[in-house]
Amino acid sequence: MSVIEANHLTKYYGKARGIVDVSFQVNEGEIFGFIGPNGAGKSTTIRLFLSLIYPTSGSATIFGKDCIKYGPQLRQDIGYLPSDVFYYERMKVIDLLKYSASFYDRDCTQRMRELADTMELDLNRRIEDLSYGNKKKVGIVQGLLHQPKLLFLDEPTAGLDPLMQRKFFHLIQEENARGVTVFFSSHILGEVQRMCSRVGIIKEGRMIEIADIKTLQQNNYKKVLVEADALDAAHFNIPGVTNLEHSNGSVRFFYKGDINALMRTIGSVTVSNVTIEEPTLEEIFMHYYE
Repeated sequence: MSVIEANHLTKYYGKARGIVDVSFQVNEGEIFGFIGPNGAGKSTTIRLFLSLIYPTSGSATIFGKDCIKYGPQLRQDIGYLPSDVFYYERMKVIDLLKYSASFYDRDCTQRMRELADTMELDLNRRIEDLSYGNKKKVGIVQGLLHQPKLLFLDEPTAGLDPLMQRKFFHLIQEENARGVTVFFSSHILGEVQRMCSRVGIIKEGRMIEIADIKTLQQNNYKKVLVEADALDAAHFNIPGVTNLEHSNGSVRFFYKGDINALMRTIGSVTVSNVTIEEPTLEEIFMHYYE
């Protein structure tokens, strides 16, 4: 079942491009990665799903209901962590979180305190006295305190130290294990590769690829290293080989094509070592953007 569905979703800010003709769906219970550099349209897409802004054309649904028409009702079951958090500076953390909890038709007290404890957040401090990282922790607790069924995370780890990032990832994986669907938007590709099973790549407002990460790796190029004495690099000038580098008795290159043809080429020379690796998500991403 699809929890999120976008159909030809388009948003222009006057003449400026937000996103153009974006279509995809996110299945129930998955952690879906949404990647692209700053300005690609990631935050615009999330804000359209949350009906914080309205589309120029196209439509979007969550839990099978139109995001604009049923926005207030849908947001009862949605958690949102924006990339930048802004709060009433003079409020204490506990008062801000209680105020946030008052918007939901359930008792959030116990969950709020559990999350604050997990994230090592002091509830009695004023917002204005918090570092950027601690304000981000407030955003994490605020986004999760009502036990949503769907989470939108927009650059969620910015400002968190490495220890807190690890705790945050563990927290999100626990939520997902309970059945929460997660829409994870980031330009930090290592995070997406660690957390997500499927990924959408957005470039200049348009979706250019949607696939699970394993398929992306398998259908992309391989990284190959061949080591041998008296190696002739020209021997590997075969179809599918790119970025060929030769140094100190070794040849490195990218290969896309029939792996058997490559193995026959390698097998025709006496080698001391061969390494064939899948590319990282970062290398795949750069391939799409270059």
